[in-house]
Amino acid sequence: MSDSKVSYKDAGVDIDAGNEFVEAIKEDVKSTFDEHVIGGIGSFAGAYALPSGYTEPVLLSATDGVGTKLKLAIESGKLDTVGIDLVAMCVNDLICNFGTPMFFLDYYATGKLVPSEAKAVVAGIAEGCRRSECALIGGETAEMPGMYREKDFDLAGFAVGIAERGEMDRLSRVRPGQVLLALPSSGIHSNGYSLVRKLFFDKLGMGLEEEFEGAPLAETLLEPTRIYVREFKALKEHLVALAHITGGGIVENLPRILPEGVRAMVDRSKIRVLPIFDFMARYVEEEEMFRTFNMGVGMVWVVEPDEVEAVLEKSDAYVIGELVSGERGVTLS
Repeated sequence: MSDSKVSYKDAGVDIDAGNEFVEAIKEDVKSTFDEHVIGGIGSFAGAYALPSGYTEPVLLSATDGVGTKLKLAIESGKLDTVGIDLVAMCVNDLICNFGTPMFFLDYYATGKLVPSEAKAVVAGIAEGCRRSECALIGGETAEMPGMYREKDFDLAGFAVGIAERGEMDRLSRVRPGQVLLALPSSGIHSNGYSLVRKLFFDKLGMGLEEEFEGAPLAETLLEPTRIYVREFKALKEHLVALAHITGGGIVENLPRILPEGVRAMVDRSKIRVLPIFDFMARYVEEEEMFRTFNMGVGMVWVVEPDEVEAVLEKSDAYVIGELVSGERGVTLS
């Protein structure tokens, strides 16, 4: 047996790189703080004072990741937007329960920590937090050689919000005669990327730098998920219910806000399908497209008929259908 000493760095974990990374992200993290954040960066736990003004406050939580969209970020070297996706996937869920995001935590795991690359990822997370008006009050960075190949990394996000208990039950407010409004997505968002990669790279043999709609394909595929928090906060008094359109598309997600006996009738011709989905639809069955992707609709709002005009005037929403009596589910016609 050798008498030479073995260090943590010899095992693949660089404590100095970790310290450098923490210093590098401090300003980005602080930029997300609001008046409710207690303390600074570096404590054992993040602290956040509950906002006042709630009669019966309820805390809501949501967690998610980014999926295999991360592979495209790693392969392209563009790491500054997947953090926005991470935040978006969590906070867009919170608002569907009429929750206002308060704070966010992230988990970043990699095979080898490269401070400049990790900083780009966290800068994206901070940008997502600014867009959703929530504070990034904590996170964990794990350098795990042997678990991940050197450039590989994974992300998980955790959002906590607050809601008035009496506002949370949206299902009981949904009924026939209400109108369905679509809020446009920014792109593919963060679902279906295993199919995206299979189609573009395995079947079609395309490259990330190949031109698509006047820009490198990588830009379109890595366009970050749109965050709808500000629109929700501005218009919540006009809304009956919200559905975040993620994996499963409109047909799987919209029924989550429908009670028994109510059916959503969606006019397919009114959906403003994005060019990337039109392109993929040449090679993927239409039913598969609508069960996998958002097709250009990132969120669906249910509103009363007399509220439609007010919402359309104050947002980029547009009408795609209505609710009728019938078996709970979605009809795309």
